[in-house]
Amino acid sequence: MKLNYRIVIFALAIVFGIVFSLPSLLQTQSGKKITLGLDLQGGLHMLLGVKTEEATKSRIKSMAASIKHFAERNDILINGLTFDNKSVTFEVLDSDEIKTFDEFLSKLEGVTVTHKGSVISVSLTPKEIEKTKKQAVSQAIETIRNRLDQFGLSEPIVARQGKDKILVELAGIKSQEDEQRARELISRAAKLELMAVDEDRNARVYNMSDADAASYGDIILEDVKSPKIKYLVHEIPILDGGMLTGANVGFDQNNRPVINFKLNAEGADIFGDFTGKNVGKRLAVVLDGKVYSAPNINERIGGGSGQISGNYTVLEAKDLAIALRSGALLAPIYLMEKRSVGPSLGADSIKASMIALIGGFVLVIVFMMVYYRMAGVIANIALIANLLLLLAVMSLFGATLTLPGMAGIVLTVGMAVDANVIITERIRELIYEGKSMHKAIEEGYSNAMRAILDANITTLIASVVLYVYGTGAIKGFAVTMSIGILASMLTAILGTHGIYQMLESKMGKSKNYRFWFGIKG
Repeated sequence: MKLNYRIVIFALAIVFGIVFSLPSLLQTQSGKKITLGLDLQGGLHMLLGVKTEEATKSRIKSMAASIKHFAERNDILINGLTFDNKSVTFEVLDSDEIKTFDEFLSKLEGVTVTHKGSVISVSLTPKEIEKTKKQAVSQAIETIRNRLDQFGLSEPIVARQGKDKILVELAGIKSQEDEQRARELISRAAKLELMAVDEDRNARVYNMSDADAASYGDIILEDVKSPKIKYLVHEIPILDGGMLTGANVGFDQNNRPVINFKLNAEGADIFGDFTGKNVGKRLAVVLDGKVYSAPNINERIGGGSGQISGNYTVLEAKDLAIALRSGALLAPIYLMEKRSVGPSLGADSIKASMIALIGGFVLVIVFMMVYYRMAGVIANIALIANLLLLLAVMSLFGATLTLPGMAGIVLTVGMAVDANVIITERIRELIYEGKSMHKAIEEGYSNAMRAILDANITTLIASVVLYVYGTGAIKGFAVTMSIGILASMLTAILGTHGIYQMLESKMGKSKNYRFWFGIKG
């Protein structure tokens, strides 16, 4: 017997498989492990709806804020700036400035601009409205996924269903507290707005109705700590969370948690301009329609940073920072359906899957040993190495194992042994033809290679397509299949070839082909 590079690589692969699969197999406290999916360990299943029409309204409101800021920055006097669900309307008092405004509005995408004398109306085109609604759903999916990733959940499933619905599956959510926290994090709009307090009329806010406030272009907002405290603020915000670049938890001088936020360059310019022109007035920090603070502006604030203080715990501050960092939802979402999947389903599924996996595995091993004798034992060694490699790679990347994923493992067992069957049959055919053991092994692998590569590459391509276009359960199947195929290429082709090369001289001298390959010499 002699060592060769193939057997060395195969041995290293087995060691790698054992080391990195043990934490998952033994469920140790340390080490990276495979995460069980919703169908195996239980969790939370939710179907969410998206109020896409609100995204259009938010887009119009943001456009009104941009128009207001452009007018103030360029010292253009405008009057009667109002907006509704369809358009923004305003009057340019100096007709000579209309051309300047038209140049600015021409840079806005997807809008229609109409003139009635000095009155300008800006509205979204039907195509842009539809695009905005689609973006609201896509953005909600991405935002929810980002929030859940930062929340610490492993591979949450967040996928579009139909035109304006979102499927969310969270494995491992078992307690009522975790469920409530996850739901609040998902549904929180996290819409940050900096709004000017209407100092001229704020003293009369408690005697005003919403209609009275609207007649002045204002809205009435409640204080987050005490709903009895109200503020009258201008409806069009100075800027919104779309200009946010970061949010982190900090602590004030009294060691209470606060949120420190940072604005981009455009937001910093707008913030600096506004605070410079409004020294002595108040600026309300509004989050999801509640006033968190309304400090006096003592001087121009540059640098584009600010702070949100409120009566919340460190955990609540952390979740709020996550929501702000991941971005505000363009449109509100609402819960349409919720199901809590109990762990008993996971236990039953795991038990049935393990019976299928172990049963299939044992039957394959017994068949290979009985039919191919020692060649079957070598194939079984490769098969065990293949499973260890599969589990090790999945553990290393913290992959999620679902019920379809376990089906993928069972199928991988069949495909891995199939390669060894093809190789062994080719070697047996060449032995029947009277070839020497060396030639039988080398030509057997050479002849079998094309069939094995064709089968594995086509299956791998199909697995990649399933992963790219499939949803959660299908992705799990595709992942285990892909890793299993790549592992079988290493174990079945490289590993067994190395073993045969190591035992080649001993096989040739013994001439006992029944013992080695289950055939008559």
